[in-house]
This record gives sequence, structure tokens and C-alpha cells, in this order.
Amino acid sequence: MRRLRQCGKEHPYISVGIFKLRIPFVHYGWEWPEALQGMILVAVALGAIPILQETLGVSFDLALTIVALNGILYVLHPTFGDPVFPGWITPAIPLVLGYTAGFSQGIDRIHAIIALQLSMAIVFTFMGVTGLAKKMVSIVPVSMRAGIILGAGIAAVVSVIKPDGRMAGQETTILIGSVICYIILFSYRFSCVKEKVGFLKYLSKYGMLPGMIIAAIIGPIVGEITFPQIEMGMISFRLGEVIKGYSVFGIPGFPPLTYFLKAIPLAITAYIIAFGDFVVAEVVAKDSNKVRGDEQIDFNANRSNIIAGIRNLIMGLFAPFAPLCGPLWAGGTLSIYERYKSGRRDMDTIFGGAGSYVITMAIAAFFLPIISLVKPVLPAALSLTLIVQGFACIYISMDMINTKEERGTAGIMAIFLAFRGASWGLAAGIVLCLIIGYKKEVIELTPKSKAKRLA
Repeated sequence: MRRLRQCGKEHPYISVGIFKLRIPFVHYGWEWPEALQGMILVAVALGAIPILQETLGVSFDLALTIVALNGILYVLHPTFGDPVFPGWITPAIPLVLGYTAGFSQGIDRIHAIIALQLSMAIVFTFMGVTGLAKKMVSIVPVSMRAGIILGAGIAAVVSVIKPDGRMAGQETTILIGSVICYIILFSYRFSCVKEKVGFLKYLSKYGMLPGMIIAAIIGPIVGEITFPQIEMGMISFRLGEVIKGYSVFGIPGFPPLTYFLKAIPLAITAYIIAFGDFVVAEVVAKDSNKVRGDEQIDFNANRSNIIAGIRNLIMGLFAPFAPLCGPLWAGGTLSIYERYKSGRRDMDTIFGGAGSYVITMAIAAFFLPIISLVKPVLPAALSLTLIVQGFACIYISMDMINTKEERGTAGIMAIFLAFRGASWGLAAGIVLCLIIGYKKEVIELTPKSKAKRLA
């Protein structure tokens, strides 16, 4: 029998140290809107296949096996108390590709990727176990937190719309799909109308899915993507072959220390980027707590770090994953939270939405009919999730800041972050906070502003 939650309390769980175990159908029910999205939006997860083929030199089938294993590990987050949809460290992908290009194809490059991913496992786990992760989220000035989120949003959109970006050759498909996603997820007018039109209210439950379906239909019509060639059966899950040819248990030797030393700068940079995901997760959870008073969502950055560290450790040892294992897929997470905010009748608990989403996506990666159906739309799927992530990150960041000092600091930091990289962005934010000041120094000048801060 499913365990029910008292109004205003945290959803029931089994305490396992810092982790909070929740089992499907025992602690939360099944959410079909998120399950259907996971079935189709597995296309986004499959977008890692070309990256794996380029960096590791694996075949499509072996890359699909690595993606499927990564999808299974996604389930760890909602299962053990992290109220998000996990993902890659997407903005770091260009940096990873540049890093791996410095190593020759074969064992040399495999060692380099393994060393990088194991380094990420160490960084994530250290930050979580020591408690530094949660402290970082709480002590970083709001202007810098907003700058990180704003920079991530700008970088996501720029990667799609720049002349040689992901949208090139698929402009019509991606623009129409983006419009549909924006209308359903963010449009105030749509939100008002859907309350009067049953079909639109039903449609709104499916987040990005309608936009993805429209893109998959428009693309072949305008000749920007090919029609799918449906295949039947299950994928060939060739994990043994992956371990034998691409892991520390198969290739000659463990990566030498020199590879780990070379990976340190990129590992630190990638963590700085991933830090923005923790900020986004915390802000989204707090915002939802204000909207929904019936459930108290507990986002713990230390717990999220440890789970991300475990995922990187497993993938680094058994199936190197070049996009790296990050704490958050913003597109999926925001889609879940937007429907969650509509009320308990639509989604009882955030863990029902997140759990249904990740479990279905993990299962969908094993079915050839689904894989072959979405295969042609893989590039467009990744572009759509970046476009949605960009809009959400921008409005969230702007809602966080109130003074001209905060807005200016966040904006300049975001520009450096988006166009010069994470290290430049972080440095710009620190310098601006030191020379201009931040919210605590500016907003507590009057009783009225103090009340606003405490609200």
C-alpha cells in the first residue's frame, strides 16, 4: 500500500544516512505524463552517442550500451532523495572534446577519459562527504548564483543559434518545436486559456513532449531530418564488450598518474560548471515550496554531490562516458517542476514525477522500436532541451536579483561565463562582488528593504 504524506510535511522515506530511500509504488505513485515524456525524450540521452563515437571510437551499438548503462544510473537520484532529473555536464562537452583531441585515438585517449571521469568522481564525492558543497551553495552571494544560472542559460541558447551551432540545417524544425515548448511550458496566455479548455489542460501535462513530436513531424516534411526506419526487438546490451575493450578491467593497465594530473584543471572547471546545476536545483526546489505548501521538498547539495560522484565512479571504471555525469538535466527537471506547481491533483509528489521520468527513460533505451523511431530527431531533441533550459535559467536568474548592483554583477559574470568559460566567469563574479558589493551590503539599508529580504 502506498504511503501517504501529511500536508506540509516531507514525503515519506526510509532513512539511509544522508540518503532518503523512496521505492516506486511504495512511497510514490506512477505519473504517466512524465513516463510518456521519458519514453520519447530518450532521444535527448541518445544525443551522447555521436560524442562517444568521436572520443572513444566505439561503434553505434557499443555507444548505445554505454548510454543505456548511464540511463540506469539516473534512477539513483530520485530513489535516494535527490528531487531532480540528473544529466550530463553539458556545457563542459566542448572542453572535453578539446581535451581528448590532445591524445591519440585508442588506449591513450581511453586512459585520458577514464582519468578525467574518475577525477570528477573524487571531486564530487569529496565536496559531498565533507559538506563543502552545501556550504558553497549557501555562502555564494545571490548575484554570483544568478550570474551562474544566467550564464548557463545564455551559453545553452548560443550553442544552438550561432551560425555554426546545433540549429544549422534544422532551423525550421527547431524553431517550430521551440515555439510549441515555450507556449506549453511558459506562456501566461496559454496558462489562462488551458483552464477553460480541457484538451489544452491535458496537453500541458506533457511538458516538452508535444514540441518534440511536432519537431519530429515537421522535420521530415521540410526535408531537414529523415523519416525513421522502424526496427523491432531489443538492443544488444554488450556491456562485456565495452568492459573488455574500453575499461580499466580490459585495456592494458590503469591510467598512469600523469593522466590524472593533466585532467585536474578540466575536472575543476567542469565542477565549477556543475555548481550552477546545484544552484538551479536549490532555487527551483525553494520556489516550488512556496507555490506548493502541501509538500516540503528537501534538496541537499551534499547528497546530490555524492550520488553524482558514485555515477562518475561506476561509469569511469566500467564504461567511460565523455559527457560526464552531472547532477541535473535542466530541461527535464524544469518540465517536471512546472507541472508539479499546478497542484497536488496533477502530481502528488515531486518524486513521483522524477521517478516515473527517469525509470521510463532507462527502460526505453533498451527497445529498438523506440530507439529507431527517435534516432533521426536526436540532434533536434538536444537543441530543444537547450532552448528550454535557456529560457528557464534566464527567468529564474532575473527573479533572484533585486538591486542594480546585483543585476549588473550577474549580467557581466554571465557574459564572461558564456563566452570565455567557467573560470573567467567565476573570476569576474568574485571581483565584481568585492569592488561593487552584493545584496547583504545594499538591501539592509531600510526596514522596508529588510522586510523584503526576509520575506
